[in-house]
Amino acid sequence: MPRGLVRDLALSVAVGALTAADLASNVPESREDDWLSWVLLGVAVVGLGWQRRRPLVAVVVTGAGSLGWTLLGHLGELLNLPWMVALYFLAASGDRRRTVWVGVVAALASGVAAVVAGQEEGRPVPSPVLEMAIPVVPLLLGEVVRGRRELTAYYAERARRAEEEREREAERRVREERMRIARELHDIVAHTVSAMTVQAGVALDALDRRPELSRAALRQVRESGREAVRELRTTLSVLRDVTDPPVAPAPRLAQLPELIARFPGERLRVSLHAGTLLTGERRLPPVVELAAYRIVQEALTNVLRHSAARHAAVAVSLDAEDRLLVEVVDEGPPRPDPGGAGLGLVGMRERATAVGGTLAFGPLPDGGFRVHATLPSTPITPPQLPRPPR
Repeated sequence: MPRGLVRDLALSVAVGALTAADLASNVPESREDDWLSWVLLGVAVVGLGWQRRRPLVAVVVTGAGSLGWTLLGHLGELLNLPWMVALYFLAASGDRRRTVWVGVVAALASGVAAVVAGQEEGRPVPSPVLEMAIPVVPLLLGEVVRGRRELTAYYAERARRAEEEREREAERRVREERMRIARELHDIVAHTVSAMTVQAGVALDALDRRPELSRAALRQVRESGREAVRELRTTLSVLRDVTDPPVAPAPRLAQLPELIARFPGERLRVSLHAGTLLTGERRLPPVVELAAYRIVQEALTNVLRHSAARHAAVAVSLDAEDRLLVEVVDEGPPRPDPGGAGLGLVGMRERATAVGGTLAFGPLPDGGFRVHATLPSTPITPPQLPRPPR
């Protein structure tokens, strides 16, 4: 037998026993019990067994028993107990609108029954006001319990959603940090390896004919390797469980000449036009300057890897709206075998978007390739979350 049905039957039996004891007590001025009184008791007890599955049916059946006792002239403290229990379960398990309608109907029916019973000669006169209040009390109690239950469920659901939101936010931050580290590693490794490969090729070709050029190229390979190691330490320091500060600050626009100097002049000549942005007179936010630096670095690396150009131009300036414009243009056609598509263009676009800017790229009509980024002079700030209602 289901556990819920067992509880309903046990409650019905307990309430029926208390009501039967009151019915059989035969208090003064009350009608003595007879077969009709006990039939009404049986109807009320059976109806109470439906208080969880069909609460409205239980209210109607138990109410018929209680009103029947009132019309017959029975008096007792517990004769309304089955009806009150059924009304409580209806309010505790239903909605407020149904509770209000049932309360109005039950109060009117109880008051009318009291008035009708009082018109019979020789019968005790119950108070109509008191009889009308009897069904209202369990309804109010059930409404309070239902409201508390719903409030508890609301706060539990709110806590669950808040926990899920915290988990999603943590996962999002982890993904963003992984993407940031991946972009840094890609920019550092791809640029340095590409430059070192070209410089090593120049050194190898000039080893016999121009040893001084070969030595200069090998020195540049060594410097590029050292610079790559320093940048890798800076990037990987965020993965260590230590409190040591990074070994080097993030690259800024003032370091663009050093970046361009690492590119092999025999293979690719790079011109830089940046004006006062390289002198430090105008300082932009570090995240914006880092994004611009990495975009230039990756764009020039792509020229080395995927283009046969011998010259590239880098231009960095501020427009009339105080936005930072970064442009890298090369003049050569793409190589027949560029070595496959990489993640450079995707990483540049992600860097521009991360600081609130945009990135456009594509081939030029007369040959060559152009990368153009528009970055704000101040980084974007996350939107403020609305405050919860008071």
